[in-house]
Amino acid sequence: KKRCEGEGVRSLLIMCDGEGQLGNADEAERTKAVENHYKWVEAAKFLGCHSIRVNAQSSGSREEQAKRAADGLRRLSEFAAGHKINVIVENHGGLSSDGSWLADVISRVDLPNCGTLPDFGNFRIDDGKEYDRYQGVRELMPFAKAVSAKSKAFDENGNETNTDYLKMMKIVVAHDYHGYVGSEWEGAEPSEPEGILLTKKLLERVRDQLAG
Repeated sequence: KKRCEGEGVRSLLIMCDGEGQLGNADEAERTKAVENHYKWVEAAKFLGCHSIRVNAQSSGSREEQAKRAADGLRRLSEFAAGHKINVIVENHGGLSSDGSWLADVISRVDLPNCGTLPDFGNFRIDDGKEYDRYQGVRELMPFAKAVSAKSKAFDENGNETNTDYLKMMKIVVAHDYHGYVGSEWEGAEPSEPEGILLTKKLLERVRDQLAG
């Protein structure tokens, strides 16, 4: 926190992984997963963040997973509300990469501090099925409290080859979103710092097009 303040850096959210399945079929394990996230809520509060990003992992049928994930998210969000922290879910594989499923889960939680973090690139449900990324972002944006612009490759004109950023950002702004858009690079070449800066440059160009 001291280093951030000294460098003029603002902490916005903490990405939480490896703390257990919030939709675990075993209720005791689900409770443990919820409680494992408490320390991250407290850390986010201390650092001045607005949210923690979590995963909606579960098992079972589509409906069973929705019920279990909603239960875990609701309990965690109730705890986080006491710290004025949001709990936001990223489309991050499995059913969470199905925009309609995740939107339904957030609707079931029905708490103002539980929302989504739409990621432009994480729409692979499994090895054989890819969810339409534009449809997915459109379904998740009504609940969005953050957005992740993910890039994997650029062409010679500086455009991302997997995602039409202009089309995607039109969806984002159409939902009256005015928060931060994270710049994320997941490609092999160039280096991560270079990829992040290329993504930032593309976002700035798209912003200027939309504002023009």
